[in-house]
Amino acid sequence: MMDGGFGPVGMFILDILQTVVIAFAIFLLVWWLFLQPHKVDGRSMDPTFCNGDMLLTDKFTYRLRDPERYEIIVFKSPVSVGRDLIKRIVGLPGETVEIRGLSVYVNGQKLPENYLPEDRPTDGHKAIAEGKPIVIPKGDYIVMGDNREHSSDSREFGSIKRETIIGRSLLRYWPIPAFGPLGHEGVQTQPRPIVCQ
Repeated sequence: MMDGGFGPVGMFILDILQTVVIAFAIFLLVWWLFLQPHKVDGRSMDPTFCNGDMLLTDKFTYRLRDPERYEIIVFKSPVSVGRDLIKRIVGLPGETVEIRGLSVYVNGQKLPENYLPEDRPTDGHKAIAEGKPIVIPKGDYIVMGDNREHSSDSREFGSIKRETIIGRSLLRYWPIPAFGPLGHEGVQTQPRPIVCQ
């Protein structure tokens, strides 16, 4: 006797089709709610991330808490529609940020930035000029690339809105030699085995 009039081959195909549909639905749910892949485009985050690195972005954590200083986030570009950017949070809502003597100051204190090479200066631009403190509006954040000389960031376009943040960088999965989770400061929990080209 045949089940549902399909026969064994028909039932086998139906089982495969059901499995594919369920797997696709789970994939869409995870993509929509929890994780999204992003590719690093450019040198603005050298040496933390290299051009072409592939990251998984955690889209869920910021539904439970606010973004924190030093976290590397993915957000919608305020100047290029449809483009996502990857930068590090250096200033939080309500804080005063200033660039002075090629360093970042938050509320009058020099910001410790251990993830930057010692010879990496931070110069001012049109939105955050050298020696001109700005107060970050409520719900906004100041973000900067780790490769300050080659980064279009809050120094050019100003603070970013909380609602433009897609999520935080959670894991680098490409290239394989650099695979690993990212710690609180966006630095891998183990030293990066390759150098950006």
